[in-house]
Amino acid sequence: MQAPHAHLLEDLARHRLLAGIVGAGILLSFFLGLGAVPLFDLDEGAFSEATREMLLRGDYISTFLNGQPRYDKPILIYWLQAVSVLAFGTSEFAFRLPSALCATAWVVLVFLFVRRVRDARTGLLAAGFTAMAAGITVIGRAAIADALLNLLLVAACTSAYLYFTERDRRWLRASFVAVGLGLLAKGPVAVLVPAAATFLFCLSRGELRRWFRALLDPAGIALMLAIAAPWYIAQYAREGDAFVRGFLLKHNVDRFSAPMHGFRGSVLFYLPWLFVATLPFLTPLLRVLRDLPTLWRDDLGRFCLLWFGFVLAFFSLSGTKLPHYAFYGYTGVFIAMALRAGALRSALLAMLPPVLLFASLLALPSLLERWVAGVPDAYYREAFADLRQHFGTGWYLAASTLAGACVVLMRRRFALPIGERLLLAGCGTATLLAVFILPMVGAAQQQPVKEAALLARERGYKVVMWGLDTPSFIVYSGALVEKRDPRPGEIALAKVKRLGELPAYETLYRRNGIALVRVLEGPR
Repeated sequence: MQAPHAHLLEDLARHRLLAGIVGAGILLSFFLGLGAVPLFDLDEGAFSEATREMLLRGDYISTFLNGQPRYDKPILIYWLQAVSVLAFGTSEFAFRLPSALCATAWVVLVFLFVRRVRDARTGLLAAGFTAMAAGITVIGRAAIADALLNLLLVAACTSAYLYFTERDRRWLRASFVAVGLGLLAKGPVAVLVPAAATFLFCLSRGELRRWFRALLDPAGIALMLAIAAPWYIAQYAREGDAFVRGFLLKHNVDRFSAPMHGFRGSVLFYLPWLFVATLPFLTPLLRVLRDLPTLWRDDLGRFCLLWFGFVLAFFSLSGTKLPHYAFYGYTGVFIAMALRAGALRSALLAMLPPVLLFASLLALPSLLERWVAGVPDAYYREAFADLRQHFGTGWYLAASTLAGACVVLMRRRFALPIGERLLLAGCGTATLLAVFILPMVGAAQQQPVKEAALLARERGYKVVMWGLDTPSFIVYSGALVEKRDPRPGEIALAKVKRLGELPAYETLYRRNGIALVRVLEGPR
């Protein structure tokens, strides 16, 4: 009798080309140039600085940002980042590595799940769509909690599905374990999404009584609480009601009931983001929309639709809207795309969106120049004014080469299945994001903050942050800052557009809308 891993290796060998493309896609999406871009504010800077302060304080229970308690997220991502920093030093690579590894595990889990319930080829396609969709490439290499959370949501949802279809209680317990870890990663959403998706699935099958029994499984609840409760109890014992108000109320209940930090949108906010986040796989996405009745008649297809549908509906009604909230259900979309990929018959139609995408990128520098000229905010206008200079020969060569390669892949007689052709286009999208787009945006927006911080660190400046919230500056400078109006004689980090409020100052550093100045007279 062959061991299970032997069958897995046989499946990978049988589909070695497809497996190789998916493996390459994972490396390109999550690891290529991982540490080459400065930390983005606010989120990457905030998570990284909280981890840095955790290590400095030696406090592995409560997190602090700029010396103040940070209640935004639970503890797990900070623990993972702390381990990475201890292993690799304080760097962008170290802060981002846990997310890249979690995103990789997320993709592998999708493959193993779909292989189990369908077949290896469909599993590889689902994994490839997950790994190389543009939105997943971005969050999979970001020093935030979302790659970790999505890994755990996928683990919880897929384990629950296996329990309800195979009736093996070990899968139910595995789902509770994933939920427990999810509670340490981001909080109540780790319970909400799997519970709602499985409730709707069981409702569609007339098995609500079984769902309630599973939800109240004593062993599962005990496992979940054993994982999550110790940290919540310790944090409450230390912080008291401030933790309840800050984490449970402000960053969970209040985010749903009202916009936070100005992140609002209509109930249709997430629909256009779906098409952007799944690029360049527009054709299989449209096939899913066309084949909704077919997917609904299939248990796995229905579960995926209900999973994504709940996430879409719930967060569309939320007061605070951020693009990555919908990602909690995108895995269901990617699996559905893989289920219907075999129905794609025309390579011409399948590859047309990638061709148009890469061809349109040739005009991106000119379009950005026009957009920047019309931006009303002087800070962003100056920050991105020199963005076009980053589009060199390499950009035009890469975009035109990828467009040309996709034209070749359009040929009907090209000896490659449509799924493999689409994933090759996905490798191209991931490469452009990792090598060109993210570094260019980082150079325009974040490199000035990093350079100002390194200058302050080198010269030992004590800096006041004036009208800015850029926690990455604290990471790079290695020192906490006060956020207030500067006084004469102090060093201030500010947006260039605010310098007119200072009667007299000495410029120490200035670039792309950011300035480090010595204040000679305070603001009017």
